[in-house]
This record gives sequence, structure tokens and C-alpha cells, in this order.
Amino acid sequence: MNVTAEWGGILMSVGWFILIYMVLVISFYTILLVISLFHLRKTYGLDDWEPYEELLHLHQTKPVSILVPAYNESVGIMATVRSLLSIEYPEYEIIIINDGSTDDSMEKLVESFQLVKIKWVIREQLHTQPVKGVYQSRLYKNLLVIDKENGGKADALNAGINVSNYPYFCSIDGDSVLERTAFLKVMKPIVESDGEVIASGGSIRIANGCEIESGEIVKVGLSRSPLVVMQVIEYLRAFLMGRIGLSRHNLLLIVSGAFGVFSKRWVVDAGGYSHTVGEDMELVVRLHRYVKEQKADKRIVYVPDPVSWTEAPESLKYLRRQRSRWHRGLFESLWIHRRLLFNPKYGSIGMVSMPYFLIIEFFGPVVELMGYVIMILSLFLGGIYLEFAILLFFLSILYGSILSMAAVLLEEWSVRKYPKASDIGRLFAYSLTETLWYRPLTVLWRCEGILDVIRKKRGWGEMARKGVSK
Repeated sequence: MNVTAEWGGILMSVGWFILIYMVLVISFYTILLVISLFHLRKTYGLDDWEPYEELLHLHQTKPVSILVPAYNESVGIMATVRSLLSIEYPEYEIIIINDGSTDDSMEKLVESFQLVKIKWVIREQLHTQPVKGVYQSRLYKNLLVIDKENGGKADALNAGINVSNYPYFCSIDGDSVLERTAFLKVMKPIVESDGEVIASGGSIRIANGCEIESGEIVKVGLSRSPLVVMQVIEYLRAFLMGRIGLSRHNLLLIVSGAFGVFSKRWVVDAGGYSHTVGEDMELVVRLHRYVKEQKADKRIVYVPDPVSWTEAPESLKYLRRQRSRWHRGLFESLWIHRRLLFNPKYGSIGMVSMPYFLIIEFFGPVVELMGYVIMILSLFLGGIYLEFAILLFFLSILYGSILSMAAVLLEEWSVRKYPKASDIGRLFAYSLTETLWYRPLTVLWRCEGILDVIRKKRGWGEMARKGVSK
């Protein structure tokens, strides 16, 4: 195919831009990987002998309110409540917030836990949709259920904060199952820091393929679905590599809404959860902003070991919907707090974290998509363009597959949640294929999220769940 000199020059310029961008991104991720390696090397193995039992003594711990927003979570909510009732922690309350569900979530909760309506004076520190009633279990005095009009996840969490009794709260998704000692581990940095740590997040793992009975993980396993296996790898990479590295230097902008503990006082003072589709990230960015503006010395940390298991989408339809929504949520957080970007007043959050999430996480899919287009065009053009395409292809393998393989190795070397060697082998083999099919798909879905931002799309969209517990 003939290419004019002008078009050839444009093509090469775009190609060089993509190449330089990818080298910078790979370098950044490699630094995060090295930081994670050193951190895990320093801390792992410690869990085998660390005296978590000491934290079981009441005077050393902080009581926690566990908030579980539930909208049409009939399939998974019972397992979540059972898993929370069995955790090892000295003093806690469980608050389920039925956010105007249209399924039988409320009826199931009332029947299973013998809920009775009680008089409860709500201290409305944060504005929410009207609460229709507060219920308490006859079987478990620390189990409360708020029945309220639908207002979205952020509204439900704010209602839970208003009703909660304790100085720390934990947000957990309605389809999550916690490991028994997860709270002792996620609360440890808060307890030990004497108030310096105001938020602590744990890891999220995929429950599909695991055996879960009565809200407890009986056997960790791997799903047979390639789409779910790739999500497992993706989560390993995001949590074990990305968040450890960022957390080490107080640069963390996300504590997952599926498992994170917060100081109630700081969250209320910062204004509570806002009505965005990425309310978990937005809250953390706002907390960082508030801390800087108050000139306080506070930290937000990530702890790799405590794990919350959650159900992942098994179909392309729902995974696509989830990923485009996440990208929309990322934009909302960056846009709401755009004042922080490249603003030295906000220290490393303004000069490192925010630019990282804007340039690499938000615009990354656009650059990657351009790279795929260049590679396809170059196949037809041949000559020097083909050589350039091969170079881009190897860089994309390094960016996608190799870094994901490193995350799998990190999992096996440190956390070792998957006991079967065959599962690790499958994870390793699938990570090799990431660049060939899964990554291009997620790039397209995230670019779709950018189009949704431009189209001013709102709302979450329905997510189908099968339930992961027997």
C-alpha cells in the first residue's frame, strides 16, 4: 500500500508518542512492582506469628460498625450477613441498609434473623432519603437493618453512618464474604497508629469457583470461566502491585467499597459519601483533600492480607457494564477534585497521585486503543511500519501479560490463597494470553466509559448475580 510522506510522518509521530508513553507507564508499574516485592518480603511470613489474638482484647481495639448497603441483593445478602456474624472481633455491630429493594431482600432478612421494628432516634449528620424503619434481630443484638427509600449506594452508606454507634465504620458490598480474621488484620494499622491512620483497605478476591457454605469460605478454588480467571489476575495485579506501592507513600486514592474501614469523624467532617458512580474513590480523594486543607498528618493505607471475597460478573454484558461504569466513576472523582491536579499545595497527592490516575488510568485506554489501530494499519503498510508495529506489540505484551504474570508470581510467593498448583498454573497460563484478547476488550469498555462521560450518562445499570454461597 502506498502511503504519502505526510501521512507516513503523522503515523510515525503518533506511533512514537504511544511508544514513549508505554515505556513511561511500564517504568512506573515496574517501580510499583519492586516496591511491592520489598514490602511483601519485609512483612510476609510475619502473619504466621503476629499476635493478632492480642487485638481480641477489648481495651486494645476500636469498636466498628459494619455497613452493608443492599439493593436487590436477595441472592447474596444472607451469606454476607452470616459471614459477618462469624468474624473474630471483640466489639462490632452489623447494619444492613435495605435501599428500597424491589426484590425479597427485606422479607428474607426479617424471616431469617427474626427482625423486629424498634424505636431509634437517628442523628442525621448526613442528609439521606427518608428512613422507613430501623429493625433489630431477636437472635443477634448487634444486627440492625435500616429500611429506607431508594437513594443509591452513597445515600445508603450515609444512612448507615447516621445510625451507627461506633467511631469506625466499615463498608462492605452485599455480595461479599469476609475471612474470619479479616477485621483484626485490617484494623491493626488503625489501632497501632493511635489515630494517624484514618482509613484502611483490604484486598478483594473473586469468589466464583470457591466453595462457600453458610457465609464461610470452605475451599478456595478457581472458576472454569476464562472471563472470570482473567478478572482474578486483574485483581491480583491491581491489589498486590498497584495498591501496595501507592500505599507505602500515602498516595492511595482508592479504598475499595467492597472492604474498607474509615474513621467516622473524618468522613462526616469531610461531608460523607457523594452521589457518584465511583463513591468509594471520590470519598478517599476528598479525605486526602480535607486532611491537606486542615494541615493534619493523617494516612490512608492498604493491607494486603485481609481478604473479602466477592462475586465477579461471568458474562461479557455485565462485565462491560461494570468496567465502563468504573471508568466513568474515575472521571467523576478526577473532575470533582480537579483543583488538586498538579497543585503543590496538596503535596504528593496533587503532584503524583492525581496526575497518575489522570494520565495513566484515565487516558491510558485511549492511548492503548490508538496503539492497536497503529499496529493493524502497519500490518497492511509493511516495511518500516511493520517493524514499528512489532516493537509496539512486544511493549504491549510487557505492559499487559508480563506484569500480570509477575502479579501471579507475587501471589504465589506471598499470600498463597490458591492451594492447588494447577490453579496457579492456570492463572500463569491465562496471564500470558491477556494481551491477545482480554486487555483489548477492557480497553474498548473503558473507552466506552469515556464516551458515556461525554454523553452525560448517569446511573449504575442492573447487575445480575447468581450467588456464591450454598
